[in-house]
Amino acid sequence: MFVQVIEGTTSNPTALKECLERWQNDLRPGATGFLGSTEGVGDDGEVMIFVRFADRASAMANSQRPEQGEWWDEVEALFDESPRFHETDDVTEMRHGDAQRAGFVQVMEGRVADRMRAQDLEGRAEEVLTAMRPDLLAMTTAYFDDGDYASVAYFTNERDARRNESSPMPEGMSEQFRDWDEAMPVERYIDLRDPMMIAAAL
Repeated sequence: MFVQVIEGTTSNPTALKECLERWQNDLRPGATGFLGSTEGVGDDGEVMIFVRFADRASAMANSQRPEQGEWWDEVEALFDESPRFHETDDVTEMRHGDAQRAGFVQVMEGRVADRMRAQDLEGRAEEVLTAMRPDLLAMTTAYFDDGDYASVAYFTNERDARRNESSPMPEGMSEQFRDWDEAMPVERYIDLRDPMMIAAAL
């Protein structure tokens, strides 16, 4: 899997959403290798576009389509400043349900202090998260070459996510999750209360 992440801020979230919806309807059918995307605008106008392709070649082929370039010119003009780009094929996934059903998405970003340790802890935490967080449908984490990472967590709804995040930790798990926080501390949260999930096929 290959992930592209585009971030920035916008003062016109309505127009941006209209552009994203137009991509889904008009450009998505011609995007070979497109696996899906998660997009939205946070409370402070923070834009998150998280796109998944089968591989780098598919992502590059999509970027080179003339219609993609024309569409992107319109989208870029809606950012307050030049957007930031990240891309990687170092991606991990947790799947506990159908992410397309998510009513609330939370993006967590930071820098990885220990990549191998984070991967080990993530693998060991998956079974526990499945049991203790039924509201967590899926999580995709992209690790970038500059040491940054972005994790996208898909929840059934915000109410359940907030309630369960404050629930007591199972016995013996506090230390493991503390280690996880040390390995890849979260420096920024972006809450997408009206997320747009675009599937590979309608």
